Amino acid sequence: MKNDIHRLLREHGPLTGARLQELSGMEIFSLWQSCRLDPEVILRTTASRFLRLDRGVPGFARLSPSIRREFQTYTIVGPVGREGEVEERAAGLRKETGRISRGKLELARKAVEEAVGNLPAAAGKTARERFCFLIAGDITYEMAHAVPRAEVSTGWTVRGSDLDIVAIGDDRAGEDIYALLDQSLHDRKYYYLAHPDWREEIDYIVKPLSRFRRQLAFRSFPDMVACKVAREGRYLYGSLDMAGRIGRLLADQSIPERLDRMEDTARRNRERAERYLLALRKGELPDRYSNLFYTTEERMEDLA
Repeated sequence: MKNDIHRLLREHGPLTGARLQELSGMEIFSLWQSCRLDPEVILRTTASRFLRLDRGVPGFARLSPSIRREFQTYTIVGPVGREGEVEERAAGLRKETGRISRGKLELARKAVEEAVGNLPAAAGKTARERFCFLIAGDITYEMAHAVPRAEVSTGWTVRGSDLDIVAIGDDRAGEDIYALLDQSLHDRKYYYLAHPDWREEIDYIVKPLSRFRRQLAFRSFPDMVACKVAREGRYLYGSLDMAGRIGRLLADQSIPERLDRMEDTARRNRERAERYLLALRKGELPDRYSNLFYTTEERMEDLA
């Protein structure tokens, strides 16, 4: 096993964890263990770890990317003695991740502009003036990837990270505008999912500020996800005044501090999990901490 890894790295040079797995045919947990424990192997991880909420984890808090995703997608593996090549590949990977993130950000803005532009004139004016559109998720950390995966509802293959869009509107906007905007965003979602030139997944939610105020209670899992998404969200389109109101509401309820404490807990759990998994005899992944190695992503449908 070790000799095979060394041979592949000598022959091919530094590789991503995913490419090394493809060439070696090894099971991913065993490969991760072997690379982490081998003093003749260098690993350079380009990932920025951030808080993700997951129903399957005690306390709901874990770090993203998962151990597996971090190794496969964001880590360069190389042989000792070729440190310069490893650093060069890692720099290239960081640059590529940033390019993908910026591309998905611009696509999200384009989709929202199209959705608003397709509304009747009066409704479009209301959407621009009374709604704030935020983009959240991997993109905001410049951690988006393009690894093909199956979209949950259709099973169609999409291009990596989804586009998480939240639209929060003034309560005075009127119920009709919420329904029109939701339908228009749904049309854009289906277009970019189904079109063979795109195959991008857009997850979105449209809600009034009054509902967001209630979610600031931070009691239920959906409330926590809503607060986390709003806190990490970047302004995308619409009302800057509404964006400021959202930020002030989060601060008034000490949501950033609460989420920071959850992230600190998640970091300690991740460190504990990696130490435990690396101390095991090589073999199959045990149940303990498997939910930090293979994880289910937080989904926008968790938002109310």
